[in-house]
Amino acid sequence: MKMNQPDDLSLATAASTFAALGSEQRLAVLRVLVRAGPGGLRIGELGARTGVTGSTLTHHMKILAAAGLVRQEKQGRSIICAAVAYAEIRALTDFLLAECCADAPDGEQDHG
Repeated sequence: MKMNQPDDLSLATAASTFAALGSEQRLAVLRVLVRAGPGGLRIGELGARTGVTGSTLTHHMKILAAAGLVRQEKQGRSIICAAVAYAEIRALTDFLLAECCADAPDGEQDHG
């Protein structure tokens, strides 16, 4: 997901990114990587923590990387996987909540 500022998030970009997250396994992988922080995890550890391994994990990482949400980097004999799009993930949340309760009667607004 390539964006300059959260305000730049279009419906098409949001839909594309949500599509990349449209798998329980991919969402689990991203959540584990976000929890691990910028240093990421070795791919074996990522697989162990998510229960997604081998070619299935490789497939999901490719989709998440194509969406710009994660990166993979070879360090020696290890492959390190990390979430990289913290601002974009927040922009997705902001996109969903930008007009929260805008059409609800005043007494029914809940922003929180």
